[in-house]
Amino acid sequence: MEKQLHLNLLAARPPMPGGFQSSSKMKMGPGRRRDFTPLSWSQYFETMEDVEVENENGKDIFRVYCSGAHGPVLLLLHGGGHSALSWAVFTAVIYSRINCRVVAMDLRAHGDSKVKNSEDLSADTMAKDIGKVVEALYGENPPPIMIIGHSMGGAIAVHTAAANHIPSLLGLCVIDVVEGTAMDALNSMQNFLRSRPKMFKSLENAIEWSVKSGQIRNIESARVSMGGQVKKCEECTRSPMVSNSIGEGIIEEEEEEGEESNKKRMKEDDQEMKKESMFTWRVDLAKTEKYWEGWFKGLSSLFLTCSVPKLLLLAGVDRLDKDLTIGQMQGKFQMQVLPQCGHAVHEDAPEKVADALATFMVRHKFTDFKEGYMC
Repeated sequence: MEKQLHLNLLAARPPMPGGFQSSSKMKMGPGRRRDFTPLSWSQYFETMEDVEVENENGKDIFRVYCSGAHGPVLLLLHGGGHSALSWAVFTAVIYSRINCRVVAMDLRAHGDSKVKNSEDLSADTMAKDIGKVVEALYGENPPPIMIIGHSMGGAIAVHTAAANHIPSLLGLCVIDVVEGTAMDALNSMQNFLRSRPKMFKSLENAIEWSVKSGQIRNIESARVSMGGQVKKCEECTRSPMVSNSIGEGIIEEEEEEGEESNKKRMKEDDQEMKKESMFTWRVDLAKTEKYWEGWFKGLSSLFLTCSVPKLLLLAGVDRLDKDLTIGQMQGKFQMQVLPQCGHAVHEDAPEKVADALATFMVRHKFTDFKEGYMC
């Protein structure tokens, strides 16, 4: 299998061996059927608001989710195609460990943000968005801010830090994005995107696909974050590209179905899909291709030039490129590998990511552990 960065252009690694394939069946083992019903953002964040910022073409609106009122701000930037909700479970965990505030934002053209020019996803424009949102939230004297980004969001975090769009920047944390691996992956990314279902019969169906395909390995996170990746598609009609894959490719945990039973269930699914609105991806990632190189080219050297303390969290040590390997040996940043995770590290292992970040921030005296928390 080709090495892919997993740019979070899909924000996912390719399925694991034996994992979901649309043309084959996968047994999930005995036991009860898992719950794929959506979870609300309000179970993980305290508030949600739309932040209005001025630009040359008028006003842009960015959706942000927040928790906490004291301590340094953790500004969370999601990967391509995802939304701020990908940080939901992580937010609940990190907020229980250290004194902090959390701000997770939907980036331009993602989630529920609404911008005048949704086609401009250049690194420069997105980095400026971050600075504008921080200024809109906190004025000219923002509190200390630790910027944390995953995949595409990690690249934008580096560009934001390097351009000094956040004057009160404390530190920088980048999760599972490395220039060398990213650039290697670009040639195969369109094929990867084409392999995904184009539509889903329900949000539950999308959540189920995300878990069983290996895109998100933590079912709780998938239940809250997939709503930020897909949207209801009222005008969609059933086509061969609709995700039959769940009905055809996976045998549920409850029991194996005979051929007749399976055909009956597929017929019922067809009828159900005609009655309900279907869901499709919020972002057509294939159309963002012209910006991919700008996100990642030169990223390693840019990361190393940022003067603030830096943390790099990776799903595998094989992702390090030459510049980062040398920088790591020279002690220019702290690195931690979190094995047994997919590309969506903060979703798959929110507690491990929270522990690594909390330890980093306390070590640098950015904050303290909460009273009563045993690290």
